[in-house]
Amino acid sequence: MERRRAKEGVVSGESSGTDVGITIGTPRERSPTRKYAFQIEDPETYANAPVTRRLARKWQDIYSNKDFGNIVLLIALYWLQGIPLGLAHGSIPFLLKEKLSFAQVGLFSLAGYPYSLKLFWSPFVDSVYNSKFGRRKSWIAPIQLITALIFWWMGSHIDSLVREPAEHIHEITYLFLAIVFLSATQDIAVDGWALTLLSEENLPLASTCQTVGINCGFFLSFTVFLALNSVEFSNKYIFSEPRDAGFLQLGPYMAFWALAYVVVTLYLIVFKNEGRPTEDESSFGITKTYRTIWKICKLPHMQQFIAVLLVAKLGFIPNDSTTQLKLIERGLHREEMALAVLIDFPVQLIFGYYAATWSQGENKMKPWRVAFILRLMCSVLGMATVYYFPQNGLTPGYFYVVLLSKVASSMASTVQFVCISAFVAQIADPVIGGTYMTLLNTLSNFGGTWPVFFVMRAIDYFTSATCIFPAGMGESIPCSTQESRTHCLKEGGMCDLHWDGYYIVSSACVLLSMFLFFAYIHPTVLHLERLPTQVWRVSKESSR
Repeated sequence: MERRRAKEGVVSGESSGTDVGITIGTPRERSPTRKYAFQIEDPETYANAPVTRRLARKWQDIYSNKDFGNIVLLIALYWLQGIPLGLAHGSIPFLLKEKLSFAQVGLFSLAGYPYSLKLFWSPFVDSVYNSKFGRRKSWIAPIQLITALIFWWMGSHIDSLVREPAEHIHEITYLFLAIVFLSATQDIAVDGWALTLLSEENLPLASTCQTVGINCGFFLSFTVFLALNSVEFSNKYIFSEPRDAGFLQLGPYMAFWALAYVVVTLYLIVFKNEGRPTEDESSFGITKTYRTIWKICKLPHMQQFIAVLLVAKLGFIPNDSTTQLKLIERGLHREEMALAVLIDFPVQLIFGYYAATWSQGENKMKPWRVAFILRLMCSVLGMATVYYFPQNGLTPGYFYVVLLSKVASSMASTVQFVCISAFVAQIADPVIGGTYMTLLNTLSNFGGTWPVFFVMRAIDYFTSATCIFPAGMGESIPCSTQESRTHCLKEGGMCDLHWDGYYIVSSACVLLSMFLFFAYIHPTVLHLERLPTQVWRVSKESSR
């Protein structure tokens, strides 16, 4: 009995001396020298090992893991999710802003809403399925095939739609709304499958698969695509002779991923068998899930936490959604923005790796609060980079300022995301952990998406500009939108900007967010993080 307690203490990291590096796992089929489910590494060696060696050791453990094939499959499934998200939240707004107003781009932003509202139909995905084919495969396989069909159709039509976006903005929005809805539904099924696809000791790797897969898919569809789609980038680094179009167009890019969806889906159908659901999984129906969600929302302190999640990102929305578009409007090239995102990508991964260790102890949300202030400061810096943008074109020194603003904002955003995820994981009731996590993560995502449409509409509303034509060429007309400014310049006029709604809306959001932070968010979060976990729990009886 004493030996068993000692062993459990080692596995859980409860050592009486210094901290040790522990790798949890199962007997390795490809590593016969490793006999046990865990291995204790020398504390000094583990602590002083270079980051590269520690990362190499992690990947070696993953490769020798019995779940290696399932880990690769999960990364592939999450990767496919990141492709439409990178297009909807990254590349398409950039392509549209060259010819549309902020209000019209704001209309397209509605296409991203399904990913923040997936909680409302997640009980159907969990409860309706064909047990013979597979509880998760019943959703993943048809969804990916439908997505492939839409991608294939868009492969031959999307370039013509984006070429004249003002005439087809509603059609473009509906298409991406459908794609994001399918991606969000797929995410529900993949998240649920990860709980059974991986063995118990490898469940922590599920979040790693999600982070790697979605970020890589997003990165390809945003940074890589924008760079290869750029005429300037392609002529400078790819083509030997200048051309009028970039190396990669949107249509062929989407057609390629349509084939990738089909290949992965065929692998699932032919080679991957999914076990039949257990009695507990089968008994947890739609009505019971919705009732459980309602009981969670009625917990004493949950309303306060939900309110924080819904308003906490209000001050960052103008900077996150419009600052990059304003910089491009001022003269920043797409390939320069793509380079900034390229540098920003590893920073997000690094800070995502370390932020989890900062979210421990009594002050679990302290890094989140510090990052909140940093993001507000980055919002102010973002406005400054737009206001003082060089009139004669971007200089190397100013590009570093833009890069600093972008990287600092993303770093703070990553810290906040990881801290919230860690806090939710700690307070979630293990009886209904999946439902609990989905509820709070959905509300957190929705807090960052619902203001986007209104912010972009407000920017155009508060912008005042007049197109002044030379004497005798016509009367002055408003030119507050991108389309009207382009028309003004083509007709030989000059757009005289009286005031820019971007600064008005951004300043208002920052000031309102700062007031909310000190008056409500900070004291509320400080109170909530100190509550015992029992007050967040739903008893087994109440979840029946």
